Amino acid sequence: MSESSAYGLWPLVVINSLIFIIFAFSFTHPRTKRDWRSFGAFSAFIVALFTEMYGFPLTIYLLSGWLQSRYPGVNWLSHDSGHLLEILFGWRANPHFGPFHILSNLLIFGGFILLSAAWKVLYEAQSSHTLATSGPYAKIRHPQYAGFVLILFGFLLQWLTILTLVMFPILVFMYVRLARREEREVLAEFGEAYARYMANTPAFFPHLSDGGAKREANKPQSGGR
Repeated sequence: MSESSAYGLWPLVVINSLIFIIFAFSFTHPRTKRDWRSFGAFSAFIVALFTEMYGFPLTIYLLSGWLQSRYPGVNWLSHDSGHLLEILFGWRANPHFGPFHILSNLLIFGGFILLSAAWKVLYEAQSSHTLATSGPYAKIRHPQYAGFVLILFGFLLQWLTILTLVMFPILVFMYVRLARREEREVLAEFGEAYARYMANTPAFFPHLSDGGAKREANKPQSGGR
């Protein structure tokens, strides 16, 4: 990609947005209003991201004065310069091989794997009208929401923008609220069985050891965490 054509590539905005949105849709298959709100928020983040990545560099435009004074030798209209974290932390080689970009790819790839594994378990549980407690659900109660957050954070590391930086904590808060609401509904439906599952299984962060899981299991049962 030449530096003169780094932005204004609106077909790439549409194509890349559709690829990731459709890819995520194939793993989640939203059905309820809650599912669609979760998927819609994810899609909005993706569109905002690729709009700045290939369409119009709003963040670079707003920060152009500070960036040019701090990094006078950088061509801020090139695509590579849009990888702000690599530039800000002094990575001068190809940013696609920089530490933030590599970590970003791992998080995005891992997030989609988690979504895929979680959807298979959830679909089987919903079909048999039972609790989803195997696979990723044996480690955390909300692997699908965790998968979305991993993907979003991965993209944030890869292409930091003001809009996505503002959107990210809002989306995380929304996913946590959706998870809490979902837990109240499942608890009302499955009662003691889900209460025991909640007592033994963390919401978003898996136990680092079996000892931590055992200590958690001995705690008094309570509501969602």
